[in-house]
Amino acid sequence: MNPGLCNREHLRIVVRLAAFFTLLFCTVSSYARPDMSPLGPNIADKGSAFYHFSVRTFDSTDGKRHYKVWTGIPNKAPPASGYPAVYLLDGNAVMDRLSDAFLQTLSQHNPPVIVAIGYQTPLPFDLESRTWDYTPPAEGNEQVLRGRKGGGSQAFRQLIEQTIAPQVEQHTAINPHKRALWGHSYGGLFVLDAYLSSRIFTAYYTAVPSIDHNNVALLNQITHTEKQRVSHKQLWLMEGDGEQRVREKGNHLDVLSAIRETASTLRDNGTAATFLLFPGLTHGEMFTASFQAALQRIATEE
Repeated sequence: MNPGLCNREHLRIVVRLAAFFTLLFCTVSSYARPDMSPLGPNIADKGSAFYHFSVRTFDSTDGKRHYKVWTGIPNKAPPASGYPAVYLLDGNAVMDRLSDAFLQTLSQHNPPVIVAIGYQTPLPFDLESRTWDYTPPAEGNEQVLRGRKGGGSQAFRQLIEQTIAPQVEQHTAINPHKRALWGHSYGGLFVLDAYLSSRIFTAYYTAVPSIDHNNVALLNQITHTEKQRVSHKQLWLMEGDGEQRVREKGNHLDVLSAIRETASTLRDNGTAATFLLFPGLTHGEMFTASFQAALQRIATEE
């Protein structure tokens, strides 16, 4: 064989591998900081013509984090099989962005019970707490992300499954085969992690998950998970491309390809997975657009 041809082929393989691993291990650093202004009254405080809300508080097992959970139950009678239920992370910001007009659109179909899991703070986000709760450990250890500790997702998931869900669903007709989980950014990362191991959710909506070198292994785990483990689950991977140009200028390859490839691989393996692109939307703009899309999709499912 011609040595020159061998060398050129070897070089092409090396370049492809380098591009692949650069894609996996680069992270987006251009996200705008969220508005951290204190919130005013939300839809639960103002009242709704289509939902009625209750509020509960919970504490983490170690007593370091304190949660506020809003449960919205449709005024419309449940179907014979029970209401679908949607659990949404970053509940303070979610509740601030729910309007009665939007709840009316849900009520025109099969409205879900809305469980918004937030924190006991007047702010839209508790940055320290959500970093810990929403991110998985990196190779079995704690993470440090932008100066904040992460890695507590397992304990938080157990709190949701074993304490929060049983209490908020008590005396409410819930369809156990139609429980969904939604999260954005670090919350989207939590959804991916929960997809691998949660026992109670059947639909998973991950919006612009914060994939970096500590967490990219999740995508590999998901694509290599045995089909029977997730045969009863649906995964929705939701991305916006509004910051693609900024990412390219920062010498970061876009993670859209990795997310899209994950969905494609899962579908090829016979697993229910869908990639949803929101053209032109930035990381921050995906927050409201993605949770509203998830709620609307669930409300209109047969």
